[in-house]
Amino acid sequence: MAEEQRDSRDVRGVGAEEADAWGELVDTARRTVSDGLVVGTSGNVSVRVADTVLVTPSGVPYDRLAPDDVTGVDLDGRQVLGSLVPTSELPMHLAVYRSTDARAVVHTHAVHATAVSTLVSELPAIHYMTGALGGAVRVAPYATYGTDELAENMLHALADRSACLLQNHGTIAYGSTLSQAYDRTAQLEWMCHLWLTARAVPGLTPNLLTEEQVAEAGERLRGYGQRGLR
Repeated sequence: MAEEQRDSRDVRGVGAEEADAWGELVDTARRTVSDGLVVGTSGNVSVRVADTVLVTPSGVPYDRLAPDDVTGVDLDGRQVLGSLVPTSELPMHLAVYRSTDARAVVHTHAVHATAVSTLVSELPAIHYMTGALGGAVRVAPYATYGTDELAENMLHALADRSACLLQNHGTIAYGSTLSQAYDRTAQLEWMCHLWLTARAVPGLTPNLLTEEQVAEAGERLRGYGQRGLR
């Protein structure tokens, strides 16, 4: 059976590593829906395997994606795997891979993060987990989805950061694994929810952390957790 599965992947031009990565990508995409970070087919997920970027296809509900639906492009955006059209946000994903050491990218339309993106140019340092994202989370100026302009705005906001907000749009985060990229996305949404909740209390102003406090937390967080599990 294992030999038959390998042969099937080879016929489709999909190797074992790509097939495994695609399965994890689909699971992550479905999790963005179940955790309320996206609605319907909004948002998208990608993972890099060597010089191939596997990415969710455009307009396909995640619960309908199957192993044969694997969709992949090279770093120039040329489709090399599958027949489904890649996400319209492909320029953002490719810009991240070309400019950073990212191995995975998660883009969502999370409601609290999107709300914050309409209010400020930077998420106030409401919690020390800001340090886990490299510092204060910036908001990339608005541009039409799927455009090179949006990708460029995003890159400026991501300078020395692993996540940013997209004005009137949503979030984007990257990591060395899909798990890390997803965790950063979820942490960002949680911090946005926290800030909105705190600032809504009448007559009180949330206490914010200093740049030094955020930087110190970031240093400590780099060694957090069990080795080999990230």
